Amino acid sequence: MAFLMVFLGCLQSCGETDRVDFSTQIKPILNNKCITCHGGVKKNGGFSLLFEKDALAENESGKPAIIPGNASGSELISRIHETDPELRMPYEKPPLSEEEIDLLTRWIDQGAEWGQHWAYSLPEKVEIPAISQEAGFTADGTSNFVQNEIDNFVFARLESEALHPNPPAEKNIIARRLALDLTGLPPDQKLFTAFTDGDLTYETMVDTLLARKDYGEKWASWWLDLARYADTKGYEKDMGRNMWRYRDWVISAFNENMPYDRFTTEQLAGDLLPDPTTDQLIATAFHRNTMNNDEGGTEDEEFRVASVIDRVNTTFSVWQSTTMECVQCHSHPYDPFTHEEYFKAMAFFNNSRDEDTPDESPNIRFYDEEQQQDVDRVNAWVKKYGSAEVAALYDDFLTFNEPKYLAHNAVDFTNGELADTKYLALWDDGSCTLKNVNTSGAGFMYMNYRSDIDGTQVTIRKNNSEGEILTRFITNKTEGNTIRKIPFKGTDTNIDLYFETNNDNIKKQVSTSYITWFAFLKDIPGKSRPGYQGITETFLKLLNEHTPVLPIMVENHSYMARATQVFDRGNWLMKTDSVEPGVPKTLNDWESGWEGNRLGLSKWIVSKKNPLTARTFVNRVWHQLFGRGIVASIEDMGTQSDPPSHPELLDWLSLRFMNEHDWDMKALIKDIVMSGTYRQSSKNSPELYQIDPNNELFARGPRRRLSAEQIRDQALAVSGLLSDKMYGPGVMPPQPDGVWQSVYSNESWVESEGEDRYRRAVYTYLKRTSPYPSFVTFDAGSREVCTIRRTVTNTPLQALVTLNDPVYLEASYNLAKFMYGPDVEKGISKGYEKATYSKITPEKLEALKELYEESLLEFDNGESLGSNFFTLAEQPTPQQAALTVVANAIMNLDEFLSKA
Repeated sequence: MAFLMVFLGCLQSCGETDRVDFSTQIKPILNNKCITCHGGVKKNGGFSLLFEKDALAENESGKPAIIPGNASGSELISRIHETDPELRMPYEKPPLSEEEIDLLTRWIDQGAEWGQHWAYSLPEKVEIPAISQEAGFTADGTSNFVQNEIDNFVFARLESEALHPNPPAEKNIIARRLALDLTGLPPDQKLFTAFTDGDLTYETMVDTLLARKDYGEKWASWWLDLARYADTKGYEKDMGRNMWRYRDWVISAFNENMPYDRFTTEQLAGDLLPDPTTDQLIATAFHRNTMNNDEGGTEDEEFRVASVIDRVNTTFSVWQSTTMECVQCHSHPYDPFTHEEYFKAMAFFNNSRDEDTPDESPNIRFYDEEQQQDVDRVNAWVKKYGSAEVAALYDDFLTFNEPKYLAHNAVDFTNGELADTKYLALWDDGSCTLKNVNTSGAGFMYMNYRSDIDGTQVTIRKNNSEGEILTRFITNKTEGNTIRKIPFKGTDTNIDLYFETNNDNIKKQVSTSYITWFAFLKDIPGKSRPGYQGITETFLKLLNEHTPVLPIMVENHSYMARATQVFDRGNWLMKTDSVEPGVPKTLNDWESGWEGNRLGLSKWIVSKKNPLTARTFVNRVWHQLFGRGIVASIEDMGTQSDPPSHPELLDWLSLRFMNEHDWDMKALIKDIVMSGTYRQSSKNSPELYQIDPNNELFARGPRRRLSAEQIRDQALAVSGLLSDKMYGPGVMPPQPDGVWQSVYSNESWVESEGEDRYRRAVYTYLKRTSPYPSFVTFDAGSREVCTIRRTVTNTPLQALVTLNDPVYLEASYNLAKFMYGPDVEKGISKGYEKATYSKITPEKLEALKELYEESLLEFDNGESLGSNFFTLAEQPTPQQAALTVVANAIMNLDEFLSKA
């Protein structure tokens, strides 16, 4: 009996061992060989392998292609065995291998269990691999590799591959690596010396760097790629916009260590929080970084929809590592997201107030101190004499001029047009209609317009040309745009406004005015109170003040809500069924208490039941520090993504980030940089390179070229030129003449003066159609769309930048002044150490000394001195010029341009 039990146990064990896994063995075959014809794009023969219910359903033949438990009776198996090329599957492609056929056959015989992709399952508690004290040493056997739990996972994988980790990097190397990773700058000399001399522990150095303001500037540079932040609107005109307050918010959020869940919610839905602060409104500019098309003749609704689509795609790319853009035109070819689910997600974003207008409304307004006092007086009055609802209405209107009706929605023009497709412009005897307007019973209408002529009579009627007159007034010439308060006979129901204009003193097809928007506010309360007239005048004066602004997200009021419809094949002109806001069924469930808007969506994203949010952030932080993610395809964790190199580590870090750290970003980063994995030497060997060329196993420390911003910032830092000034509008450091040409305006690159010339790269003005040249050369982008990962290239153009760009030449000259002295060798050694934080080798010293002597000989002969250094404010001596050439060479060395 005992023998029989053991035998049966062995059989069961063998059966479990031989069981085919859908996610790792079957899904890759289906994705690579079948789904192009039987998936989200096509459904040939009425058969799809994207979802289980479709795969097991009857197809056009009248029977299912997969019969669970019966491979021999399943048409899918018979088709892959066919010899007739017209019947064999995959059609017109190479046949499946014997191994693939065997896997599919066994899978169906075992019940065709569908399973779920690993990334769509919630991370569960992970056991930390046990490492014996004797085992956890580095390759040289002298140092304990395991510094925290991260190393247990890495070491266990290395041990399974019969590999050992590298020894720790030397103190000077790890100090520079850590400072560059945490602050984007090399360490200051005081901190560096304290650490290398042993007066400062590694952990204290980590904490010191995380507490510096430079930390926020470095990590903001990364986030701004995701947020597609720029200082211009994009598209053909690419006019300037004031988005810099959003950039400053991101820097502050990182420096204040805002928890990631709050960091997410404020950017996606800060305007929907109770009594949102100015900072929370600024945060929503994340989704106002979408491009805006000012080109005349464009359809505003088309580009509004383009912005909404961009917001959907960006949200799922940034927070979910999901290629949602694939679902705009059809169900996802590989992942379980349907076409309809795309538009349910779009419904969260489709109800925002922005409509691709030149003024980019809604904009938060920033009042000066005197203006703010007037704002406070008006708000206090309305709050004292009115209801909470009316008080909130006036507060919102003074903050961002909403709700209002944009005049570009007018239709049915007679003797008139939408001028530049943006402004309501009626001629003599002109008319048009603005439909479905809620006038809120208002006794006044506010109108934003400009006019070049006097004496136009404007009549607004209810619904049509025969309707009741609601207001009649005269417009005269204005100095630019003005907001005017006009008596109005309000109604309590939604109506159409029928506009008529008359001016017999003008020629045909001459616009009487250019109207931007209309607003209807419940009247200011307290009309019988002393001071009422002054308050109403102050309110109108504030509306006409010219203030700095920032585009933000604002939700439509219920009476202005938009319906969202599915676009047939993604075409915005071909609308079909209406849908309500919703999330993909594959991911976490929607809780009934969540709001059906962007705020609810943000709660769904940062729910600890969402399987992707924490994994995505952890993976991308790991990529920032190591140059590759635990999942190498950091853009995508779908079924076509790379498998995680250390799946248990990814889940352990994700759970720790959510639960133990409660979304604390600095705590996550500290965990990673405190690990022995991070502290390893990056030195490679031919043997290790053959086994693990991409450092997938993390048997060595990270080594990669610095980012475009870091290269410039480092050059300014080691030369002593870098300014520590923070925040404010974008600056314009030197760039070659003729790079920036603005077709539609007189905008030009005006080189910044004083310390603004030497500010960190994160503050450099970014024009989408003409980004800062040296940044583009080093792989920075134009930020027209969300950029998850920059491609790292190595081209001769990069050397041309660092050898010739005025920024690097000036930095080299400043470093040369530090090197200048009677002992040339000592000066070169000092300069090399200041730039690279390493001692110079005799071979490099000899080569740089030879370069110095050759350069000095040329400059002593009077050749090239003026032409080579024409960008400098002062003329260097031949010795200084020669040392500048040497300093420039140092700044072109691999050890300067790379993080080792």
